[in-house]
This record gives sequence, C-alpha cells and structure tokens, in this order.
Amino acid sequence: MTRPAAVCLTLLALVAALVGCGGGGSKSSTAAPAASASGPAAVSAYDSGPRAADTPRDEARAEEGKALFQTKGCSACHAFGKRLSCPDLAGVTKRRTVEWMTQQILHPEVMTKSDPIAHELYAQYALQMPNQGLTPEQAAAVIEYFKHMDHEASETESK
Repeated sequence: MTRPAAVCLTLLALVAALVGCGGGGSKSSTAAPAASASGPAAVSAYDSGPRAADTPRDEARAEEGKALFQTKGCSACHAFGKRLSCPDLAGVTKRRTVEWMTQQILHPEVMTKSDPIAHELYAQYALQMPNQGLTPEQAAAVIEYFKHMDHEASETESK
C-alpha cells in the first residue's frame, strides 16, 4: 500500500472511531452514547470518566496538533463539520475521553480487535485505521487540536 493510501486509511479509521458512537446533535458533554437500533451502544474500559472537552485545553499544544493533523494526512479523510470519506470529527471531544482517543490514535489495530467501540466503528465503516507511529506526546497534541476545534464550534454556536 502506498504511503498516502495508508495515511488516508489511518485517518479514516481514526475519525470513524472517534465520531461513530456519539452521533450528532447537541448533547451534554457527560452524556453516555446513545443506544443504536440494534441495542445498547458499545462500552469501553477506556471511555469512562470525563469527556475530553471537560478537561483543560492547552492552546499551544493545539497548534502542534493542527500541524500534525495536516502533515500526517489526517485532513485527507477527516474534517470538522462535514463528513469526507470518514465520519465528521465535530464534537468528538464531547463524546470520548482523552484516554480512549489516545489509545485509538496510538494503537488502532489493537483497538479494533479488543475495544468494543472501535470494533463497532470498524464494523460500521469497514476501515482499519493505520498506525501512524505517533508518540504519546504527539497524540496528546492532536487531541488538544480536537478540543480546540470543539471549543471554537461551541463559541460560535453560543453567539
């Protein structure tokens, strides 16, 4: 597989994993994922506790995360406020914990096999996110970028 294709697949799976379970619309940031028509939503050991949006933001790291999002090719498959070839990332930090997103970014191939949410997303989108080889610090920066984007969207909605 070519490098651009691998990057796109990685990003596609990340977005699917991050967005798929939460659905759309406005929800309380602490609300549990909605049940699907086929039964209750998947539950993950990595997704208990406060949502990422409920943790303090680090705007300096968000800039680093934005650069990584662009240079790693994430933006080829993922967007905020619209779905490209992957689910829309808007609101992901209101649906997922930092721990879950970190695990999904760092170990997508493991998550697909062992995490109920990631497995459900893989079944829904039939895409395996490739492992981009990010460090834990880089994954944290990407998550800060997601938090920044969700905060900006919330600020815009409240005006």
